[in-house]
Amino acid sequence: MLQALDMARAAQAAGEVPVGAVVLDASGAVLGRGFNRCIADHDPTGHAEIVALREAARACGNYRLPGLALYVTLEPCAMCIGAMLHARLARVVYGATDPKTGACGSVLDVPDIGVLNHHTTVVGGVMADACAGVLQSFFRDRRRAARERRIMPNPVADG
Repeated sequence: MLQALDMARAAQAAGEVPVGAVVLDASGAVLGRGFNRCIADHDPTGHAEIVALREAARACGNYRLPGLALYVTLEPCAMCIGAMLHARLARVVYGATDPKTGACGSVLDVPDIGVLNHHTTVVGGVMADACAGVLQSFFRDRRRAARERRIMPNPVADG
């Protein structure tokens, strides 16, 4: 999860929502890493998990990733957990819960749908405070910047 947090910080530095993900094999070797790139890439699918899955699939030469684990700083959304199930990941580990779009128990529980043809182990709450802290500080800073823009006089308008 520490490496996923590093990726989240890279997202924050790039002006993206700070979510990071890494894909590991059974020995702990990193096969894929990613952070949110939706804004930079103009891509609604540019979530950290998707970026990391794509890199891992290229590294493995296969879109199926059995036996691998994905660590992500925020509970996956429906799109991301769907991609993870299609990739046949063995394990998904996330940090902070997402009460608005989380699809691993918070809003939906996609991995618990019994009729799906693949199931993965999901573990949540790993380093949750640290993962939530990165997101909270990002949004706090954005709110502060927005307030300052409204408060600062506009020399053109105030002319």
